[in-house]
Amino acid sequence: MQTGHVTTPFGRRPMSLALVRGQMAIDNPQPGTRIEKWKVFRDVCEARERLGIQDRALAVLDALLTFHPHAELDPSQGLVVFPSNAQLSVRAHGITETTLRRQLAALVNAGLILRRDSPNGKRYAHRNRDGEIEQAYGFDLRPLLARAMELALMAQDVAAERARFRRAKEALTICRRDVRKLISAAVEEGATGNWERVESEYVSILARLPRYPNRAQVEITLDEMELLRDEVLNILETQLKTEDMYGNAIHNACHIQNSNTESINEIEPSSRKEQGESLADEPLTKNEPNGGPKTKPEPIKAFPLGMVLRACPQIADYGPAGRIEHWRELMKAAVVVRSMLGVSPSAYEEACNAMGPENAAVAVACILERSNFITSAGGYLRDLTRRSERGEFSLGPMLMALIKANDGGHRRSA
Repeated sequence: MQTGHVTTPFGRRPMSLALVRGQMAIDNPQPGTRIEKWKVFRDVCEARERLGIQDRALAVLDALLTFHPHAELDPSQGLVVFPSNAQLSVRAHGITETTLRRQLAALVNAGLILRRDSPNGKRYAHRNRDGEIEQAYGFDLRPLLARAMELALMAQDVAAERARFRRAKEALTICRRDVRKLISAAVEEGATGNWERVESEYVSILARLPRYPNRAQVEITLDEMELLRDEVLNILETQLKTEDMYGNAIHNACHIQNSNTESINEIEPSSRKEQGESLADEPLTKNEPNGGPKTKPEPIKAFPLGMVLRACPQIADYGPAGRIEHWRELMKAAVVVRSMLGVSPSAYEEACNAMGPENAAVAVACILERSNFITSAGGYLRDLTRRSERGEFSLGPMLMALIKANDGGHRRSA
């Protein structure tokens, strides 16, 4: 029966069966066992979350270890330190006494130290004539020595878990980038496919990811995003193969026709009248000078709100409570920024009609981000509106350029 480690606290501090169980679970170190005290401390820091202690508790443990005069924890040299609260507070970077007591209790509950209280609750030591400590009352560091191997394995496991989490987040970032750029390329180049559904699925996958996810949640999102990427690639691969097949067929047909010199008149109009009729059958383009009806450009594709905020972080300062979480909040912030930049209501209304209200708000956010380089925000927005009406403007390159500029600035400042 082991009772040597069981000790009860002085005064009004209660004793619990959990403390008894924790003290009895600490085995006596093997004779000759010793460990470098700062190595154990680093392991405790690494496994802090597993142990359920805060940063302040680590500062207190660091201070306690400084009162142990030796570099190693060795039972033969005594493992009880007995500083006063005032001394501990100084070495723990001026921590208040209330916080000090709370963090000492947390270290005891985590099984990292033991209390060795004297009859009157004071911390002191009895020494012999040679000055050697015979009996000390204070905090016993024996659990750190007894649990050194356990703490080392726990620290290794935490480090491995952190590495897996980091790799999962990196893979998700790359996969998100792939899907986003593939969708944008497909839409801008007119690839066949239900890209609105793909876009909606992309947004819904990201919406299910919490703001501060754990590794399991990131891996689930990664699996869903990889499936979506495979689907997009399959659609594009099928279309590209089809285009190659028809392209080769047309090329072969032209080669056969051109090789037959007797049939050259069959592929050309026989008269000027036939040439005029064939030209009249073609629709007028947007550059036709005849004043005919222009083809209406397709609306600009809306981008994910997260991508917009990453490219234009300044717009969040004008949202409700200094942040933007929905498209409606972005559009409200754009109205405020429009007035601040001196853009007339008519110019903004024309942009909304040409681009759509969401994309007009994104354009204003981009102008705000580059306001230091733009002389007239209103004139710049009107130019974007005209280009949008002609089908010559896309928000994608502008957003990607801002994201690249912002990320580059972060790297330079790091």
